[in-house]
Amino acid sequence: MDANLYTLFESRFPLDKHACCMETHDGLLYSWSDLERATAKIANLFASLNLPKEARIAVQVEKSPEALMLYLATIRAGYIYLPLNTAYRAAEIEYFIGDAQPAVVVCSPQNFGWVSKIAFQSDAKHVFTLGDNRHGSLLARAALHADSFDTVPRHPDDLAAILYTSGTTGRSKGAMLTHDNLASNAKVLHEYWHWQQDDVLLHALPLFHVHGLFVASHGALLSGSKMIFLSKFDSAEVLRHLPRSTIFMGVPTHYVRLLAEPSFGHAVCTNMRLFISGSAPLLMDTFNEFAQRTGHTILERYGMSETTMLTSNPYDGRRVGGTVGLPLPGVSVRVVKNTDGSRPDVCAPHEIGDIQVKGPNVFKAYWRMREKTAEEFTADGYFKTGDVGKLDDDGYLTIVGRSKDLIISGGYNVYPKEIESFIDDMDGIAESAVIGIPHPDYGEAVTAVVVPKSGTTLSEQQIIAVLKANIANFKVPKRVFFLSELPRNTMGKVQKNLLREQFRQS
Repeated sequence: MDANLYTLFESRFPLDKHACCMETHDGLLYSWSDLERATAKIANLFASLNLPKEARIAVQVEKSPEALMLYLATIRAGYIYLPLNTAYRAAEIEYFIGDAQPAVVVCSPQNFGWVSKIAFQSDAKHVFTLGDNRHGSLLARAALHADSFDTVPRHPDDLAAILYTSGTTGRSKGAMLTHDNLASNAKVLHEYWHWQQDDVLLHALPLFHVHGLFVASHGALLSGSKMIFLSKFDSAEVLRHLPRSTIFMGVPTHYVRLLAEPSFGHAVCTNMRLFISGSAPLLMDTFNEFAQRTGHTILERYGMSETTMLTSNPYDGRRVGGTVGLPLPGVSVRVVKNTDGSRPDVCAPHEIGDIQVKGPNVFKAYWRMREKTAEEFTADGYFKTGDVGKLDDDGYLTIVGRSKDLIISGGYNVYPKEIESFIDDMDGIAESAVIGIPHPDYGEAVTAVVVPKSGTTLSEQQIIAVLKANIANFKVPKRVFFLSELPRNTMGKVQKNLLREQFRQS
């Protein structure tokens, strides 16, 4: 039996292949036949390159229907898809390409100069470009190939994608996701969220992480549903298309911005059946105001790069604000007090502990990090999420913190250690600590606390300017504060909890 994820999607495409699959913000229409033929052409191009069997194809391009087709063509051809955040700069791309060693790199045309240099230095054999307006060498080369392709059979345990998820210390980790990991989760969500073929997904998320690429896109593809494909989130565009949509997925920031629009309310949501939020905590104020303004209760869920979706508030049952719902069918979630012993001490209801999970959706391993993989799994096969939370009497999970200091800002993961290393390398800085401060729009605002060297004069603007030139913008601190020393405990560990309290209202 062929377990290729594309084969599963194709089996659910509508009988009428001329029906609309994707509609862009500017009115371009793509049919399911267009999707099949375009992915075949790109898959044939890749097949003509004589790539190794488990070749990685690294992609850093702007969102477009063709970018989604590139992903589908990659798995259809039996290769491994490696999405990269479009905000990443040279130092970050150099690490990911050097570590994953992709055979093919696809980048935006305007970045070809510096990306190709990095790619060829890391022994990538091919670099193509793909723009967000249907131009670039990838499509030009693919146009020369046939528009039919026999999907390469894949075993359930074969890799479909690698998603890099940075740690708080050490190297970034590539989570290896199999065809079965992604297929099992897509099928569960299809049933759990009651997807129907006549649904219309308003897709306003990026395509380089789990939420937009897997959760949203897979849901529509598996049900044969139309997508209204926005290049990015824009409140005015979302409001314009909501009356023709039935499902919307967003990060909390999106809901905050919609509520800031005076025209947002019941009238534009009459056709909607489901609003889903994830990637960051949703504030209760947002949850309650949204229900009051629209009559819809946002469905919050919980997932990770290593696991895709783990829990969800129910579609039909009670949606509890401030929680991420119940374990999905086939997924086991437990909260434990200790993670070292072979027999974990499971917490009682409402008792806070470390969240651990097990299920067919949990990733295979970290790319080329055998010891790290072993460290992150318990003796009985549970994955240690690094999140801290509690289960209530009804089994609803609440996440109360992150054991590894992860900051989630605007739906993006930000790891303090990475930013601290850049700051600490600057002239005149003795040390730094990066923390997350609650923010009404971003969920958490990245904030830096800096200790200057004696006799040095530094400004907030100077530090931010240097960081903007070196790292992705979403990682750049919104504010920089200065102290003469960082608070530490008796073991010398910086007490970031004290810093969060000190600068919480700043």
